[in-house]
Amino acid sequence: MGIFGGILVVVAVVLFFVQRHYRLKLRSLKLATPSTTAELHHLGEQVAREIGGGNLREYVKITGQVTTESPLTSELKQVPCVHYKMSVTREYEEQVRETDSDGRTRWRTERRSDTISSNSQSIPFRLRDRYGDIEVDPTGADIETVQVLNEFRPANNANRLSFGAFTLNIGTLSFGSGTTLGYRYQEWILPVDRSVLVVGTASDQTGTLRIERPTAKGQKFFISLKSEDSLTQDTSNTILYTGLGAVACGGIGVLLILLSLF
Repeated sequence: MGIFGGILVVVAVVLFFVQRHYRLKLRSLKLATPSTTAELHHLGEQVAREIGGGNLREYVKITGQVTTESPLTSELKQVPCVHYKMSVTREYEEQVRETDSDGRTRWRTERRSDTISSNSQSIPFRLRDRYGDIEVDPTGADIETVQVLNEFRPANNANRLSFGAFTLNIGTLSFGSGTTLGYRYQEWILPVDRSVLVVGTASDQTGTLRIERPTAKGQKFFISLKSEDSLTQDTSNTILYTGLGAVACGGIGVLLILLSLF
């Protein structure tokens, strides 16, 4: 009882930090100034005339379409994008020994998985709205993606894994115990030509007007596939449910710990 209570308290703490993350995200969404590409270019020119180029720092939110003349090609699925992340996971079965309260021992088969390779890559892109376009440097952004691959391939006797542009020599790897069932290939991308909401800092520090990671504390940098209204609603719901979950888990956990003591 006490152990289960302790687990619930840990879950409550985790939920508290998750809620804090989403509170900051919602605050950033409300704090950012709604903008268009035309307004940002005009603002950049105005700041350059008044105090000189390289001094623009404006926290903004802007919606447009992802465009680029030279897209990335995702590693596994080989589709055009401006950001991707991939993982290759070994799935295996392992015998697990359990002992019950009466001291009886039994064995059961448990399916487990380990990530044996992962990678991500991003490139700058242009965000286009009906007024023009502006560069976005996604470095450091929290990027919402779409999954384009989730495929399991059974194990064979080959010493090399291959999928798209990905290859891995597994003959030299040590997997420890367990019987390998196969490998799961997963990939997520930010596609070209998708409409996105970008929240970040408009800056001309590098000599080119672009949206990039903010330097001010408390300002989040993210790229979402949702509209502003939809993202606001989803984030608010997450804050509510994680808050309720934290209170419930914390209260029940503390109660169970006290009961176990007395």
